Amino acid sequence: MENSKFVRKEAETNSFKDYLNLVRNNIIPIVLITLTGLLVSIIYAIKAPNIYKSTTILKVSKPQGSILNSPLIPDMQDFGSDRFVANEIEILKSLMVREKVAKSLTDEYNKSSYKKGFYLILNKDYGKDPEVTSPIKKESSICEVLGKSVSIEQKRGLDIVEITIESPSPAEAALIVNLYAQAYRNINLQISREQLTTVKDFLFEQRKEMQESLRKAEETLKSYQQAGGIVALDEQAKALIDQLSKFDADKNAAKIDLIVSNKNLAHYKDELKKQDPKLADYLESFVTEPYLKALQEQIAKLEIQKAVALADKETVVSKNVIADYDSKIKTLKDQVEQKKSVYKAGILASSPDEVKALTQKIIEEEIRNQSAKSTSQELSSMVGAYEKKFNSLPSATIEFARKERERAAIEKLYLLVEEKYQEAQINEQSQPGNVLIVDNARIPEKPSKPNRPLIVVIGFVLGLCMGVGFAFLRNYFDNTVKTPEDIEKKNINVLAWIPQIEGLGVNGNKDFEFIVAKKPDAIPSEAFRALRTRVQFSKFDKDAIRTLLVTSSAPQEGKTTVTTNLAGSFAQAGKKTIIIDCDLRKPRLHNVFKTNRYPGFTDYVFGQVTFDEIIRESEVNNLHYVTAGTIPPNPSEILGSSQLEDFIKKLKETYDIILLDSPPIIAVTDSEILSRLVDASMLVVSANTTELDLMEKSVELLTHERNTFIGVILNNFSYRSGYGSYYKYYYYYSRPNNGEKGSKKLTKV
Repeated sequence: MENSKFVRKEAETNSFKDYLNLVRNNIIPIVLITLTGLLVSIIYAIKAPNIYKSTTILKVSKPQGSILNSPLIPDMQDFGSDRFVANEIEILKSLMVREKVAKSLTDEYNKSSYKKGFYLILNKDYGKDPEVTSPIKKESSICEVLGKSVSIEQKRGLDIVEITIESPSPAEAALIVNLYAQAYRNINLQISREQLTTVKDFLFEQRKEMQESLRKAEETLKSYQQAGGIVALDEQAKALIDQLSKFDADKNAAKIDLIVSNKNLAHYKDELKKQDPKLADYLESFVTEPYLKALQEQIAKLEIQKAVALADKETVVSKNVIADYDSKIKTLKDQVEQKKSVYKAGILASSPDEVKALTQKIIEEEIRNQSAKSTSQELSSMVGAYEKKFNSLPSATIEFARKERERAAIEKLYLLVEEKYQEAQINEQSQPGNVLIVDNARIPEKPSKPNRPLIVVIGFVLGLCMGVGFAFLRNYFDNTVKTPEDIEKKNINVLAWIPQIEGLGVNGNKDFEFIVAKKPDAIPSEAFRALRTRVQFSKFDKDAIRTLLVTSSAPQEGKTTVTTNLAGSFAQAGKKTIIIDCDLRKPRLHNVFKTNRYPGFTDYVFGQVTFDEIIRESEVNNLHYVTAGTIPPNPSEILGSSQLEDFIKKLKETYDIILLDSPPIIAVTDSEILSRLVDASMLVVSANTTELDLMEKSVELLTHERNTFIGVILNNFSYRSGYGSYYKYYYYYSRPNNGEKGSKKLTKV
């Protein structure tokens, strides 16, 4: 049993020839499906509109900071971070950018005199649907179109971004990507200048306030003078007022610097807390470190002392003294920078790339903030000391001196604020942003799509693949016998394969059913002669086979045709042959010979006719036949009766070969009964009709202790599909070979 299974498993392995035969057997549907795919692709390629592609290229780099401050260390900058560029791409895809582009597109359409140069933003139903009142879509709809049509991608490993769009209108494609790049550049510039703009606006307000305060101070002083309170100040008083107003202005300027620094620091810290809250808290402790704070206070004191020395006109200050101040201040600043560098190296070593730049800004701003605090405190102390001197002036001049001091202090402060405001304006305008339009989109001259030759090739290939796939799918779900190999794979002997008889069954035509008599030189006739030979030699003993049973798995598989032609082949070989129609349910032998069904076999069994009356001659010498006769109500009992055995014994006295045409073995038990009475039994299966399971079941029923089953006959098999060589050889050997000119050629049927 295990051996049998093993052999069957080996036999069921498909070979390349099997696949090739499968393709050949399905060549017509494969060709039709392939041609259909090719035709559809050609039609699509012809009708597909031209699509134009336009691209603009941007270079996106990290912010570099103010050109006036440049607080960042160059070697710590990381231009081209993929993550940074990825964040910018998300901004490019945002609704904010698309809304600006949609508005710009609407304005461009309204200004344009060539409305046909647009496609994507047009309302296709305008003029057709009365509810559509605008030739172009709403801005919200244009935003949706842009979201689907615009492609934004980063070039791998580079800080280059490509904005691409495809449109049937080349001018529209170029316009959209250029507007997209410009809108993003403006938004990026606005974001980059946001902090600088905030500082500039604050200084502008301070400038206005200082200007108004100066105007009021000047009017107050002028009114005091006009009221007769003019006092001539001596040189000492003038110098004191000049020094005091300068320090007063410096103190107020330091306070403004501190306010600006606080604003910047708050902004930077908010940004850092969004990315790393723990790092923001850690940086807070940096500037409060006692050592660093002490250095800042010492620098502030030395700078104030230097300023006082320079402002004292009564004392001649040597260059050596100033140089000594500068040297001390530089030494302290170097210590601050050294401390700052060590701190940066430690804190930035483990920081992500996108946090490093922001962290450095905070460190620089913290240093400036602490410096501004120390300077403000020292100036407040200095102003307090000078106020004591001021209050010691004569009472007659002190009121005038106070008003002059106020005016001079406000004037100096106004000049300082004006200078910082102008600096902030320059700083804002000089901030270039971090987006550079490398290449503006140009109107494409040639379409990028469709690639018509490629579409046709793809259509052909897809059609071919679908055709072959259909063949394999059809074969997978088709459980019918197709070739002799299908039978052999089931470990079943194949006696012969009978080709289709051309013209048989067309419009009910049965003229060529008895093909060995009608066309003895035809290909099917030669196949029946081959079957005759194999039947004769299927057993060793020459006279071992005299009675033959021919059955099938199901109706309409050609068992009667096979029985008749096989009998004719035996008769042509000189064997006295007779056919008995044992299909007592749906007999058909009388139709083949075009005679009446009765009297026949059943009439003889019931004693209604004599033996000689049921034996009929055919048009072929040595061939006789017995029709079924009257159809009885109990066919199985008759076929299993002793009368049939006696009838066969009687026929053996006269005939060499006796063939029994029986009903399908799956449908009724008649054939199974008859198989035990004959010398050999054969099963007829029809190519592309008989199911493999039915064939196996039929063989199982015919295989019993009598061992009469000799093999399967494959009927209606096409030689041309994978068996062309057989067809060619049959044709060669079956045509006349008398050497005469004009000999009649083989008629293919």
